[in-house]
Amino acid sequence: MRGRFTGWPERAMDVLVQLQGEPSHTTRERCRADREHLVRQPMIALLHEVADADARYEDFSVWHYRTDVWWWQHQGAVIRLGRKIEIGLRFDLDGLRIQGAWWYPDPGQVDVFRKAVAAEGSGRQLAGIVADVRKKGYEISGDVMKRPPRGYPVDHARTPLLRHRSLIAARYLGDGDWLHTPEAVDRVLSAAADLDPLLMWLVRHVKRAA
Repeated sequence: MRGRFTGWPERAMDVLVQLQGEPSHTTRERCRADREHLVRQPMIALLHEVADADARYEDFSVWHYRTDVWWWQHQGAVIRLGRKIEIGLRFDLDGLRIQGAWWYPDPGQVDVFRKAVAAEGSGRQLAGIVADVRKKGYEISGDVMKRPPRGYPVDHARTPLLRHRSLIAARYLGDGDWLHTPEAVDRVLSAAADLDPLLMWLVRHVKRAA
């Protein structure tokens, strides 16, 4: 049901400004209540509405604060789609960032990924998906080996993908006035649709290690 998320209040940015640099423990404690109400709670409301729009997005977590000040300056959240496969969101002074990621793989997942990349059907499909996602403005990254993995031809057509030990597609959605309105829900859902082919390929092919 729409209506829980009304946008991040403009005062949320004021709180994050106060937490820039190396804020003292006293400053963090002074900002704690406002940060919870103005920064973290809107992220929770946003994720509830995203989950209402698509049941696949129901398994989510919104991070609390930690000792490292970075966690106070950036509000993160994840939506889990499969083992080590997730959508990540981050709200900070630069705006809202989204990524689709398969990372920190379980033992065996990298081998399963490489077999799917090397296979003609699934490999060609992933190469096309990655190219399309990149055209939409997403940066493709991950843990990438300097050399092709052992057991695969050095001139394999998909060597750049075979070198990946994780795969991430990310971009900033922006920092416009829409952040302070319910429109942010639609922006996230639109970006999730961009990432869906990549994430579903990963769910099908590397969700579980062989």
